[in-house]
Amino acid sequence: MSRIGNKTITIPAGCEVNVSDSNEVIVKGPKGTLTRQFNPLIGIEVEGAEVKCTRANENKVTKQLHGTTRALIHNMIVGTTEGFKKTLEIVGIGYRAALNGKTLNLNLGYSHEINFPIEEGITIEVPNATTIVVSGIDKQRVGEVAAQIRGFRKPEPYKGKGIRYQGEHVAHKEGKTAAA
Repeated sequence: MSRIGNKTITIPAGCEVNVSDSNEVIVKGPKGTLTRQFNPLIGIEVEGAEVKCTRANENKVTKQLHGTTRALIHNMIVGTTEGFKKTLEIVGIGYRAALNGKTLNLNLGYSHEINFPIEEGITIEVPNATTIVVSGIDKQRVGEVAAQIRGFRKPEPYKGKGIRYQGEHVAHKEGKTAAA
């Protein structure tokens, strides 16, 4: 029995949820609109200010979809009302970031500068040269863009240089020692 799938989702004020006959959910909020198509095995009902997910049968696949569907709808509601944010920190001498219009410029110790185009629906802020804030209404896209930026220079275990998530712990290794 899915404990997550059985929980109801409360719709906050200023947010509107519509479900079509083909199980397409449209969530409109103050920050924007998100649309997603869901599997017909999961029934989605809007009752007043609550959304409830029910499953058609007790098959394993249906049980797996139940909790996932509920979590995705909840993330759509949170995204359109509050939004999602990931903060990245740049560690290393000479490593820095700058915003140039719709492009993020990164100097990460390579022989060239990395120019990362910012896509629609994603907002990137650079409060200082070593901090990048990625925000948006779609949790999946925010995480994916943050992971792409982090992938340009992952933190290395010897000095800890690179791009890391805020609060991420990087395990340090001991370097080689000279032979005696």
